[in-house]
Amino acid sequence: MRSRTEDYQRQVKKKFFLYNSLFLNLPYARSENVGKFIPLLVEVCKHGLENGKSPTEIMDAFFDNQLFYKSEQDKIAFMFRVIQYVERQIVLFDSVEDAAFPELHQARDVLSIEDFFQSVDNERHWDKIRSKLSKFSARPVFTAHPTQFYSPVILDIIKDLSALIQNNKISDIDTKLQQLGLTSLINTSKPSPLDEARNILYFLRYVYYDAIGALYTSLKEKVKDPDFENYNLVKLGFWPGGDRDGNPFVTPEITIQVADELRMTLMKCYYHDVKLLQKKLTFRKVIPVLDQLRLDIYKAMFNKQVVLPKNDILEPLVLVRDLIQSEYHHLFVEDITAFIDKVHLFGTHFATLDIRQDHSVHVEVMTAILKYAGYIKEAISELDDATLTRILIAADHDLNPLEFDEEIVQHTLSNIRQLKDIQNKNGEVGCNRYIISNSEDIFSVLFVYALFRWSGWDPGHITVDIVPLFETMKGMSRSNDIMIALFKLPEYRRHVASRDHVQTIMLGFSDGTKDGGYLKANWSIFKTKENLSAVCRFHDIKPVFFDGRGGPPSRGGGKTQRFYAAQSPRIDNHEIQLTIQGQTISSLYGTQERFSYNIEQLIVAALSNTLYGESHDISEDDRALLESLSERSFEKYDELKQHQMFIPYLEEISTLKYYSKANIGSRPSKRGQSDRLTLKDLRAISFVGSWSQLKQNVPGYYGIGTALYEAEIELGLQPLQALFKRVPFFKSLIQNSMMSLSKSYFELTRYLENHDRFGAFWLMLYNEYVLTRDMLLKISGYSELMEEEPVSLASIKIREDIVLPLLVVQQYALQKVARNVPEKDAYAKMVSRSLYGNINASRNSA
Repeated sequence: MRSRTEDYQRQVKKKFFLYNSLFLNLPYARSENVGKFIPLLVEVCKHGLENGKSPTEIMDAFFDNQLFYKSEQDKIAFMFRVIQYVERQIVLFDSVEDAAFPELHQARDVLSIEDFFQSVDNERHWDKIRSKLSKFSARPVFTAHPTQFYSPVILDIIKDLSALIQNNKISDIDTKLQQLGLTSLINTSKPSPLDEARNILYFLRYVYYDAIGALYTSLKEKVKDPDFENYNLVKLGFWPGGDRDGNPFVTPEITIQVADELRMTLMKCYYHDVKLLQKKLTFRKVIPVLDQLRLDIYKAMFNKQVVLPKNDILEPLVLVRDLIQSEYHHLFVEDITAFIDKVHLFGTHFATLDIRQDHSVHVEVMTAILKYAGYIKEAISELDDATLTRILIAADHDLNPLEFDEEIVQHTLSNIRQLKDIQNKNGEVGCNRYIISNSEDIFSVLFVYALFRWSGWDPGHITVDIVPLFETMKGMSRSNDIMIALFKLPEYRRHVASRDHVQTIMLGFSDGTKDGGYLKANWSIFKTKENLSAVCRFHDIKPVFFDGRGGPPSRGGGKTQRFYAAQSPRIDNHEIQLTIQGQTISSLYGTQERFSYNIEQLIVAALSNTLYGESHDISEDDRALLESLSERSFEKYDELKQHQMFIPYLEEISTLKYYSKANIGSRPSKRGQSDRLTLKDLRAISFVGSWSQLKQNVPGYYGIGTALYEAEIELGLQPLQALFKRVPFFKSLIQNSMMSLSKSYFELTRYLENHDRFGAFWLMLYNEYVLTRDMLLKISGYSELMEEEPVSLASIKIREDIVLPLLVVQQYALQKVARNVPEKDAYAKMVSRSLYGNINASRNSA
């Protein structure tokens, strides 16, 4: 029997090399065939870097010895072509992997739902499963953070290529590769928030609509319960158009437009399903009912003024089903039932549009309001906490946005008022969450509560969840006290009661990792969840945790199923909610097969945790060891953050400042307007992405090696090995960190080792990388990193080889810019242009 690694080599690696040879030999008339030089350049780069040569030495020698170029303009043109080729090689590789996905994942690293059900061996466990599934909900929330930039055109090419590769249609593949070669992969200008929303809507319309419907139907059949009905089992969240945090381009007008787009796109899906039904249900009494429904939906899918309520879609479908059952021998009744289920699942909203804003903005808004109302002269600090609290929960005001001169006040108040309109059109679930970034005190929540009260909302009927986002070490350490203080306020407690006694709390893995380092952030979030679960239980409130996880481990990502299956029984496990960011949307959820697989894993994680979670509780001794490792790791990471070369290194050596120049996302790359860069203002995306472009991935491991090394000296190796084997949570963190290490390649920047300014800093990074790699192998007993994930490791190795020439070109261009050469502007453009390919190659790099 073949191993999964052998299957991968056969299904992916060999096919990629076959089709890549077609692609690299495409005839382009504008210049010599650059494609034929790509394999040679890969070998030259790899050999040169392994022998200690700098990117400048490698590329200059390549130009002199292989291309015989003397003109700087010829060299620049060639390197831009290399970037274009590498980007398209990555698209091809994505297509090959997508094509192989169904077969490769028949034998999975973790159980499918079907396998899990088959493993349940007694009725008592089945009762637990049914009970859990009847109430459980998985909510992936799709964001528009600036790392997702494939246009719908390119997504269609990937989809078509995957289908052709599955069927080995060589001639058609050759034609599709020619199309890929001539199609632009980048945005000519920065996308607007509406553009970003439409890009994500592509997945909702062509992937998730059918995938969720099919998954729900399949699960109903497997659960062995004819009365099973949980239409919240899979819910979709949506941030483009509602995430105002740091994005001045997300205006109230944009929010309304996106809400309309969500609803009208859903109507197009419904319309398509009605047409399919009409081809089957060709019966006299059914035809007029479906004709009228089709006409009603048609009107609603193009005119935003036409709103078709959910019940107006359901009632004719239920009538048709009744007719089929009573008069037409139940023919195609399963198709009608599947459509009815979809209407229950998606309503008229398709996905819940979340609103998010930073607390600092609310401080600015509230300052203007309190001055206008006469409570203060200049600053909120003029009021003591008790007085400010009384004003926020008891004072009555009816604020008109137009009464204020400040645009941010007008926008914030207008945004809160318009949520009623969105709920009237899309249903309450269409837009019923307001998330507050950087929550660090009770007023983070009370400011928003007051803004709703003063914007026309009935205090006893605010149909919006107010969600604090604890994302800094400071915020997490205060979170218990904040929530206790809120729950003690009768007014706020009544608000939570009106929300079914549910309090949603968001934890920010990305900024938490940036702030506290990988191990400290994850352990702090774990403990925060445990503590907040206890606080909520004490107050008879059901907590729902919403995790702001990025793609890579350095932003709280990594293997999602493994992470949630390892949660402690002290953490309430009612729902799994997590952000899906950047190219992770297309890599993990971009096809129906991938979406179903990854959603299944979330459900299996919750079920296995329900059945076996007691065994995941962490003993006091193990907690003490984790706490010690966390603090040691943080000390090392904090030492790095405080290093005088930390910010200069990122600014001058990495691609950090080029993120804002690339037309990837609509949002600025940092918070605040100051010219001076600070870590606090720096967004996690560009922070982590810059380390990824350098192939150093520092946030995913830095400090762990030192922590483990110091612990080994003090305690010996055995306790650390036992912790790895005994505590699933710790093992999941270590395995995810191995992924960051596996994507690191310090040879790319080894030329910095002797740099007069940054040499010592580079060496400090490299030494921690080596120490961490060695310590992780020691405590795991693995012979290589990611030993238990050979397929993922094989994918990483191929992707890193593909992107290597692009990275060498990027470093070459950075060195040219640093030397202020006459062609500096062209090289700066080259750096920006090179960002795209590396992000896509890593698939979860930022």
